[in-house]
Amino acid sequence: MTNDAALSILSGTAEGPVLALAEGLSFWGGVDPATARVIDTHHPAHGADIAGKVLLMPTSRGSCSGSGVILDMALSGRAPAALIFSEAEDVLTLGTLIAAEMFQRPLPVLRVSPAVMARLAAASFLRIGPDAITGDGISIPVTIPAPEALDLTDADRAMLDGHDGNATALAMRIICAMARQQGAHALIDITRGHVDGCIYASPANLTFAEEMLALGARVRVPTTMNAISVDRQNWQAQGVPPVFGNPAARLADAYVRMGCQPSFTCAPYLLEDAPEQGEALAWAESNAVIYANSVLGARSPKHPDFLEFCMAVTGRAPLSGVYLDAGRKAAAILDVDLPQGADESIWPLIGYLAGRLCPDRIPLLRGLSGAQRNPDDLKALCAAFGTTSAAPMLHIDGVTPEADGAALPDAPSQQITRADLAKGWDLLNHGPSGVDLIAIGSPHASAPECRALADLLSGRTIRIPVIVTAGRQVISALRDDGTLARLEQAGVQVIPDLCWCSISEPVFPPAARVVMTNSGKYAHYGPGLSGRDMRFGSLADCVTAAMTASASPRPAWLE
Repeated sequence: MTNDAALSILSGTAEGPVLALAEGLSFWGGVDPATARVIDTHHPAHGADIAGKVLLMPTSRGSCSGSGVILDMALSGRAPAALIFSEAEDVLTLGTLIAAEMFQRPLPVLRVSPAVMARLAAASFLRIGPDAITGDGISIPVTIPAPEALDLTDADRAMLDGHDGNATALAMRIICAMARQQGAHALIDITRGHVDGCIYASPANLTFAEEMLALGARVRVPTTMNAISVDRQNWQAQGVPPVFGNPAARLADAYVRMGCQPSFTCAPYLLEDAPEQGEALAWAESNAVIYANSVLGARSPKHPDFLEFCMAVTGRAPLSGVYLDAGRKAAAILDVDLPQGADESIWPLIGYLAGRLCPDRIPLLRGLSGAQRNPDDLKALCAAFGTTSAAPMLHIDGVTPEADGAALPDAPSQQITRADLAKGWDLLNHGPSGVDLIAIGSPHASAPECRALADLLSGRTIRIPVIVTAGRQVISALRDDGTLARLEQAGVQVIPDLCWCSISEPVFPPAARVVMTNSGKYAHYGPGLSGRDMRFGSLADCVTAAMTASASPRPAWLE
């Protein structure tokens, strides 16, 4: 692609008004597919209608589930007219590829240079044709890339040719199409998968899964499943309306029937069989991908929903991105001015700010090696980073396994100052001080986190609901060691299968208007997903709020 041309990623023609975003947007948690409006309260385009627009932005960010949202919008006729990016992008591209490949709903996707993006952003109306983007006196040629040579094995070609069935052939076509747009020249074997598309984010998730099931899809590597949208065994008793509960349960069941393990957790790294360093995975769920790469040293790009399932069906993935040593280097250095006396809420706060400073690149964080930490702190940091960055990993000097020598020679340096930390705290604490609900478990709470909560609540009486979401395996361990009984005696509700990013009324208490959480991820996504105001703090802060129905002010260590 020349600097003055647009590269056609997915072909098609379209026209519409221009909506240019200077900042990337997560479609899941950031766009309501039913209305096509931006619901991310932290995004400058909050409230904008994207249906029928020629949508320009650098790249997407945030959740892997955005592919399901764009697919649903394409199937319902509420999608943007076209997508134009100035950087590499996989999540929305994959959703539009599925729309075209499986459902004959094409939507143009193009990539341009930042200079061309600036010219297009100045237009009010654009037309995308087979040869050019035109409008308001602009004419940008469109080039169709020559097919990249993809070195396929005999087994790959056999799958493409239908030797292993129609579903496997379809999955391999999708993988090869994504490999070419990523610039990969070969595929790699993967050892395990983690399916994120089992969340009922939209009817399109169910449409895809049941279509693959009807085609005879079956995973060929061990594949875990993300949190789903209902408590699979108890949703009827909880009063969930059948109009939502039935399709959400059908979606989960479809993946189980295709051989996936009903783990139903958004923190698969907490399972007993965690990935090992260097292991090639096909994982979706942004927090899990970032933790696996950063903390465990395993390897998985941030695969979009549906693509990870195609990889689990074939056992193959494009050899690109963080599967390669070169793709794991840090392109930015962030020096953190760590306040003395900071509690564990500093970790999600740092992750959130690191993602804002590095929305499209892997950072190396310095200044944290002497800080007290545990795996839950790193879990919280990775999850918060994933809300504001499209990068699949980060490095922490002196902490994570690949940090030594991770920075590229020309990586620029920036600081996260104490003033930045205070501003970040205020961004995540924009609700009133009166609190109605405590939300723990985004990502799913670990056993140590639940034990710490039980210790903090011991002998105390809560005034407002406290709900913990956790994986089935963790809940079983809590039952065995008595922690679950301690939590329930204190009035805490512990719910399996769901996580806070998939919970809905009436399991989410309808009367609650202000929610307090120790999760930077949920503090960011919560307002758009739940329509509630959010407060953020440490686990101890959450317990204090549970006793007093009031959030604590900004902590002294941030002043």
